[in-house]
Amino acid sequence: MNRKTAIYIRTSTKEQNPKQQLHNCWELLDSQEIYDIFEDQQSAWKENIEREKFEDMKKEIKKGNISKVLVWDLDRIYRNRKNLISFFQFCKAYRCKIVSYRQKFLRELQHIQEPFNDIMFDLMVQILGWLAEEESEKKSDRIRKAVKKKKKGTYSFRGKKWGRKGLPIQTIKKVWEYHEKGYSIREIAKNVRTTKKNGSMKNISKSAVHKILQEKPPK
Repeated sequence: MNRKTAIYIRTSTKEQNPKQQLHNCWELLDSQEIYDIFEDQQSAWKENIEREKFEDMKKEIKKGNISKVLVWDLDRIYRNRKNLISFFQFCKAYRCKIVSYRQKFLRELQHIQEPFNDIMFDLMVQILGWLAEEESEKKSDRIRKAVKKKKKGTYSFRGKKWGRKGLPIQTIKKVWEYHEKGYSIREIAKNVRTTKKNGSMKNISKSAVHKILQEKPPK
């Protein structure tokens, strides 16, 4: 049976273009190489979100149908160090290599004689996973430092307020009026409406009512 190469492409948002990843991966293919493309639009950091095509690829690896996984960058697989290492170990158990366009030295490690190839390979996987995780943490830290928290909300360094726009004062007053009349949160949510961005009307949520009643009533 001829085993295939899996090209795994991942983007995090609709705005990101997967074509460049794919073109770079194609450069590493042999002329006679048979391949399948697995593409996800999903985060590689969150553990509780399943990537459909990634899971499909893992099933094919388990079946012995894939001999090599080709990616544009290792962070397309996982940004989390522990998860990345686990995937390398998974592929190794099923005799499947991992090749990255950006981490070109991985291809050189595969040519080192045993047992030094495994020692060097495991070491580099640890380092790469750590670097990917550190970069993600630095990005989060930059975002935290770029915002300022005040009593009235959270603002960017340019003074723009973050988060959802608050409800109109008229809506808040209506909530308190119904509350003082003895209406329950559910009943208030059914009776109080507010204006959406497109100009249409909608009932406010029970959570919005609860949040309003947790604060002081407007004067």
